[in-house]
Amino acid sequence: MTAKQQHPELTIRPITGPAELDLFNRFRYELNDELADDLDTGRRRPEWLWVALRGDRLVARAAWWGRREDAAPLLMDVFDLDDTAGDGTAAGDDATAATALLRTALAAVVPPGGETPEYTRFVPPDWRERPAARRIVERRTAVLESLGARLFVERLRLEWRPGTALPPPSDRLTFRPVRDRDELVALMTLVLDGTLDAHSRADLARMPPAEVAARGHDNELTRYAQPTDWWRIATLPTGDPVGFVIPGHNGYNHIIGYIGVLPAHRGHGYVDDILAEGTRLLAARNAPRVRAATDLANTPMAAAFRRAGYVDFQRELNMTWPDGH
Repeated sequence: MTAKQQHPELTIRPITGPAELDLFNRFRYELNDELADDLDTGRRRPEWLWVALRGDRLVARAAWWGRREDAAPLLMDVFDLDDTAGDGTAAGDDATAATALLRTALAAVVPPGGETPEYTRFVPPDWRERPAARRIVERRTAVLESLGARLFVERLRLEWRPGTALPPPSDRLTFRPVRDRDELVALMTLVLDGTLDAHSRADLARMPPAEVAARGHDNELTRYAQPTDWWRIATLPTGDPVGFVIPGHNGYNHIIGYIGVLPAHRGHGYVDDILAEGTRLLAARNAPRVRAATDLANTPMAAAFRRAGYVDFQRELNMTWPDGH
């Protein structure tokens, strides 16, 4: 056997279409089951799913996600290299191949002058305490860091499951639908004061609160599949707004998309009433589960979710690039 046969040349390319999903999915990850539907609905495109091959062996892969109408993807949410070795390391120079894959794919996927999409990865909640899981996370992180990416924030992913008790409707607050975009954006602007959310804080360093709120509404909340009459404003008996909650469906799960308490009304436990109302609305619509997320450092919000019966089931690692946040 020649040296070339022992070490085939590296091939880096996007997949040709849905027929190559079996090749792409040789590495296991929970998003694999969503890829076919994402391709069908336009949330992914073959030119956003890349592989690195040595002969017929998959050594690394990467994928990006976006909306049907987007010219460029919004997130990089799949990045894998071979973890089949018993000690969690890859055979040969797979890390080098993964670096080459990302460098090549990013040059093709990100438009000239465009912002490199944030990388996000779901990991076990106890990944730091599990040696094999920690090695896998650290190997991917090392490859990304070699190209300039840095950890931006770690987030808790939480889930409410049917059968979990919810408190009775609030006797302190009244809930009504959102009247219009302007009302909600104005309230979103107010709740940014003192926010503990890392993405919001980074945005506030670059633009005024009203612009951050408007972008959050137009670029995120309007993507949800539910009618906006699910959205609720919480008010005092006087009619004065206290906060709001945005229950929704993101195309994959029912979610609590956004929740906020106005600064003037913080410290009175209203977040519990508001979160319970949003969860109750989704439970009444037979949601098989309700998911939510908050920064690991946002301990007050995490505590509110836990009081409402949400359980930690996962973490999410977000990494950004020098041209990002």
